Amino acid sequence: MVHAKSWTLKKHFVGLPTNSDFELKKVELPPLKDGEVLLEALYFTVDPYMRIMAKSLKEGDMMMGEQVARVVESKNSAFPTGTIVVAPSGWATHSISDGEKLEKVLAEWPDTLPLSLALGTVGMPGLTAYFGLFDICGVKGGETVLVSVAAGAVGSVVGQIAKLKGCKVVGTAGSDEKVAWLKKHGFDVAINYKTVKSLEEALKHPDEEIWKNCYMWGHLCIQQNRPTSPRPTPGSHHL
Repeated sequence: MVHAKSWTLKKHFVGLPTNSDFELKKVELPPLKDGEVLLEALYFTVDPYMRIMAKSLKEGDMMMGEQVARVVESKNSAFPTGTIVVAPSGWATHSISDGEKLEKVLAEWPDTLPLSLALGTVGMPGLTAYFGLFDICGVKGGETVLVSVAAGAVGSVVGQIAKLKGCKVVGTAGSDEKVAWLKKHGFDVAINYKTVKSLEEALKHPDEEIWKNCYMWGHLCIQQNRPTSPRPTPGSHHL
C-alpha cells in the first residue's frame, strides 16, 4: 500500500504565489493493474507557465508539471523497476502511469550530471532553445543574437548555445543580479531593461560590427513560428 503526497491548488494566485495558495494532501494509491507502473518522484518542475495554466485548475486540483521519476514497481515490461523517466505526473511524490506519456532518460546518462537537467537544459527548455535558435531563427554561427528574458530557463540556454556557435550574444534581464549572472556565463553584453533610460540607446554598442547579421530571440522567434510568418533575415535587429 502506497500513500502519495500531492500539492494541490488551495486558492488561485493573487500576485505572486505564496505557501498559503497550496495544500499538501495524502492519498492512498490502488494496486497496479497489468501495463501500469508505480513512479516515485525525484525532481519536480516549477515553471513560469504554471502561473497562467493554474487559472484553468479548480481549487483542490493537483498542480500540473513534469517530473523526473524512478519506476519502483512495474507491471509493464517496457518500464522495468529502476527505470528513470520524465513523466507529466504533476506535484506528487508517487503516481501510477500506464506508460503512454513516459519518456525514458538515456540509459547512458553520465553520473557527473544531475538528473534534474532532464527537466531543464536537456529537457523542454533546452530543446526549445536549440530548435528555436537553429530551426526557427536559422542561426548558422558568427551572427549576433539578442536574447530577451535572457536569465530565464530557455533564454540562458539560447545564449550559451549561441556562444558555442561563435555568435556575439546580447541579453536583456530585469535586475542587476541577473545581468551579472549573464556576464558570468559568457554573454558579450547584458542590459537591465528596467534601469536603462532608453533600450535603443543601451543597444548602441561601441562596436557597430556586433549588429551585423543580428537575430533576436523572443518576440521575433515566436513570430517566426507562425505558419504565415517569413523566415528571419540577417540584419533585422529592430526591437
